[in-house]
Amino acid sequence: MKKTFSFMLVMMIALTLVLSACGAKNNNEGGAGTNTNEGAKVESDGTGKDFKIGMVTDVGGVHDKSFNQSAWEALQKVTAETGAATKFLESKGEADMEPNLNSFVKEGYNLTWGIGFLFNDALSKVAKENPDAKLAVIDSVIEAPNVASITFAEHEGSFLVGVVAGLMTKTNKIGFVGGMEIPVIKRFEAGFAAGVKAVKPDATIKAEYTGDFGKPDLGKLSAATMYDSGIDIIFHAAGATGNGVFNEAKARKDNGDDVWVIGVDKDQSLEFGDEITLTSMMKGVDAAVHKVSKDLIAGNFAGGTTQELGLKDDAVGLPATSKNVPADVLAKVDEYKAKIVSGEIKVPTE
Repeated sequence: MKKTFSFMLVMMIALTLVLSACGAKNNNEGGAGTNTNEGAKVESDGTGKDFKIGMVTDVGGVHDKSFNQSAWEALQKVTAETGAATKFLESKGEADMEPNLNSFVKEGYNLTWGIGFLFNDALSKVAKENPDAKLAVIDSVIEAPNVASITFAEHEGSFLVGVVAGLMTKTNKIGFVGGMEIPVIKRFEAGFAAGVKAVKPDATIKAEYTGDFGKPDLGKLSAATMYDSGIDIIFHAAGATGNGVFNEAKARKDNGDDVWVIGVDKDQSLEFGDEITLTSMMKGVDAAVHKVSKDLIAGNFAGGTTQELGLKDDAVGLPATSKNVPADVLAKVDEYKAKIVSGEIKVPTE
């Protein structure tokens, strides 16, 4: 039986990304981290030694253990492979996004990333005002000749973890904790609910939005309320806010409760442990950032284009191994994946 999500985004974007530890220091004042090729002992082919690539995080910060961290790990890999200088700036709020983007543009960076849907307005404005600057964005489509846009079919991967939740719930009550109620997160919720209902039509699903991607205390509060109501599995799509969901689940597990969390963006069992992580909805942010950045260095920057990556590209889905998911459930996940890829099932986005 094929294990789901082997990251054959390799076939689409010609790489296999090995996750590395994030070495940048977080700074509550909006912080910056840098990798440069000056004095660094890296194996480099030298082709990127004259390149500078910047990345601006959304409000979750670079150490959100999911979305932004995946992107930064990709740029660290670019530095190790090519010698290119890479740096991040953190956004404490949406008001920081445009100034942070402009900081890289004005310093002559060869490419500037905006990580997340919230960059739509700021990056559009910066791109228009700086037509010679090259920019890229995740989870948004910006129609400008100097911007590469990358989006994902989050709803498709979320459907599959919904199948897992529906088949494995013991209470028939399942939760979803989102960050901000924006289209990309609504796609997570819609796909997840559809997957649950496909295998457990009588299950109850409660969705709650915290309104923030960077406040673990809000995630913990939402999780506590849900677990108190009898919900035994929570899927979060809330960035660093979702870390609080894991914290609450761990406290419950330590007290003997049979509760689980489904992680997002990365295999979050690597961070929070198999004892509380049922599985994760992987999203190839790291692979996309790596590919576009390497393409830039190779002289193949695809400005003015949009790539949408989904199950057909193995860009979303479960980790290669999900230790807590039985083989028969994984087999059912594979069945539904095949139906989605073939078009037999069309996963809702709202």
